Order: sequence, then structure tokens, then C-alpha cells
Amino acid sequence: MTRVLVVDDEPQILRALRINLVARHYEVAVAPDGTAALRQAADWHPDLVILDLGLPDLDGVDVIQGLRGWTSVPIIVLSGRTGSPDKVDALDAGADDYVTKPFGIDELLARIRAVTRRTGSAADEPATVRVGEHVIDLATKTVSGGVRLTPTEWHFLELLARNPGKLISQRQLLNEVWGSSYVKETHYLRQYMAQLRRKLERDPGHPVHLLTEPGMGYRFQP
Repeated sequence: MTRVLVVDDEPQILRALRINLVARHYEVAVAPDGTAALRQAADWHPDLVILDLGLPDLDGVDVIQGLRGWTSVPIIVLSGRTGSPDKVDALDAGADDYVTKPFGIDELLARIRAVTRRTGSAADEPATVRVGEHVIDLATKTVSGGVRLTPTEWHFLELLARNPGKLISQRQLLNEVWGSSYVKETHYLRQYMAQLRRKLERDPGHPVHLLTEPGMGYRFQP
């Protein structure tokens, strides 16, 4: 049974999430503040953390950094902060996804399923993924239909494809593909994403697999 730690200072949200998650056969623990969350995570070792940023004692970003000091457990941020800087800070600190309050429980459950699918071993990573009419073989770096990608396009696409459903921040993509001195060159991302969509999406103007999360990053949706 998947263990979920829910961290929020609003009792009604803790109660609602506990009821909905338990009904779907998750094992649930709750924490009302950051200190309790870090202690609970260390003692209980959850498989997933749902974390509010606006906690009474610690900022949620500090909690993320505290967790990332020793664990790679998936973290979904659930917050009323809607500004892009807050989202980017949380993602750069190590969060795996970000859901804004008020939220729909169906959307949150879909995000939970997406991040928990990615917690298997490296052997469970997909060997191939489909984008539109094309099959991408990540091992041999080939695309069906004779489509050719540049080395940079491959690196960009591979980061997204190996993390299906996960929101990858602009900073992470720029750092991993181009290096730390390029973390502000967001126009690179727009340019290369447009190139990948032209080559792989059925309708590049209305992509369904290579998605942009404005102000935050990009997501591969299988």
C-alpha cells in the first residue's frame, strides 16, 4: 500500500485528503507544520509527500530542501500561492509537481498516480515512448518514420520522456542541457520545444504530448 504524507495547516484540507486517499487504498499520515512533517517523514518513510508551502513554522521550500537532503521521495506541492516565482522556487528546491488551490481532487489524484509511476527502479524506465505518430527509442536514440533529431534536441526530449507526467522546471532543463551559465536563457527552451513539436506532434500548434506550463517549465504527457 502506497504511503502518503499530507502536510497542511488547514484541518479541513487534511481531513478531506485523508478521506479521499484512504477511500482509494492509500495509507495516509498527516502533519500540521513543517517540523512535524520532517519528523514524520524520517520516522515513517512515506512513498509520496503532498506539501503546502504556507506553513506556520517553516516555509514549504525549506521543508522540500530538508527532505531532499536525504530522500528522493516524490513531492507534490499543494499551495494557494499562484505566482510563478513561488512555483519555480519549489520546483528548483526539488518538488516534482505543483497543484494550485483551490484544486479538484480528480486532478490531484491524477498527479499522484503520475509521480508514483515514476518511483520504480531504473530498469522500469520506458525503453520507448510514443509522441503522436512516432515511436521514440530512448536506448538507440532513433525515431520512427525517419525523423532525425540533433544531439541537443535528443537531450531535451530525453529529460522529458524519462519523466512522463512530471513538470520539469526551466532552470533544470537549461542547467542539464546547456549548463549552469545558461539558466536564464529561456528562449533556448522555446526554440527547441518548437522544433521538437514540428518534428513529432501531429499538430504542432496544438500539442498534446510536449506541453508548456507557462512560467514554470515543460511536461511530457504520454
